[in-house]
Formats: sequence, C-alpha cells, structure tokens
Amino acid sequence: MKETQRASVVLVLAESLRQQGGWAGETHVQKSTYFLQEFLDVPTGFAFILYKHGPYSFDLSDTLTSMRANGYLALEPRYPYGPSFRSGTSGKLLERLFNISLGKYAAQISFLGPFLAPKGVKDLERLATALYVTKEAYRSTRERASRIHQLKPHISTAEAVASLHELDDLRENARRAGLHTSI
Repeated sequence: MKETQRASVVLVLAESLRQQGGWAGETHVQKSTYFLQEFLDVPTGFAFILYKHGPYSFDLSDTLTSMRANGYLALEPRYPYGPSFRSGTSGKLLERLFNISLGKYAAQISFLGPFLAPKGVKDLERLATALYVTKEAYRSTRERASRIHQLKPHISTAEAVASLHELDDLRENARRAGLHTSI
C-alpha cells in the first residue's frame, strides 16, 4: 500500500473512532491501526514492536506527523487528557482520491470502530498485547495470559485472561460478520 493510501485508511479509521464517541488520540489510532493490520489483515504495512504500552509503530507515528503537516489530520485539544485527531483541511480530498481503496476496507474499519472507540488507554494496551501474544502462537489461554504478564508485569494474570476472552469474542464476532481474521 502506498503512503497516501495508508494515510487515507488511517484518516478514515480515526474519523470512525470519533464518530463512535472515541477519543481518537495517538494511542487509540496506534492500537486501532494495529488491530486493523494484524487482526483483520488490512495491508497497511506498518512495522509494530512491543513497546511501553503495547504494540507501537514508529512508522505510523511518522505517518501521523506527515498527515498533520499535509493537512490531512489536525489535532483538537481535549481537556483533561490531551489532543485527539480529526480530519484536517485536506482530509476530505485525501478520502476522495482513495475512495476505491477505502471501499475495500470499509467493512473492517466499520467493524473495529464501535469495539475500540469506547476503550480507555489501559484497555487498549491489554487488548493489543493480547493480540500480540496470540500472534506469537501461544495456544492456551493460560500460556497466553502468562506471557502477557511476563511482558507486562503491571497487567495481572486475571486482567490478561479477561482481555484474551474479549479478543476471542471479537474473533467470533468478526467471523459472524464475514470478516477474515489472522488469528
């Protein structure tokens, strides 16, 4: 996927989070893009690593900065936690340019928006880390929960198990909606 196509997907994803009442700050966009790419196989091509608060992409961070510089995204201050992204002055133009590409991924974006938008930062970290560990090929819930706690000691085993159950439920809901998942 070319850089401007990736930017259009990120823009529409951020707008979807906002429309669902989500914060749409960088953490929400990072974790939502991770789910879009690694859970629903949308080929954005961002490289993610496990970082302080779960999977994080420096490439995506650079893309967000570039999108702001090009007017595709703007920051909106939101007290008390910090800014969120909204469509910038050139955002609608970007969407129109890649309308066909965006149509390919509309179902995936629409599916994730309502699920991830209401989540707080801690919930997003737990869920994205649960996906990360699941993709490492740990099979049983106990193995995956133990691995999450090993990687993120501040996440209790009980919280890890709850996040894994939520991830497993999301996978079933995606399948019922006719969406392919990578796990």
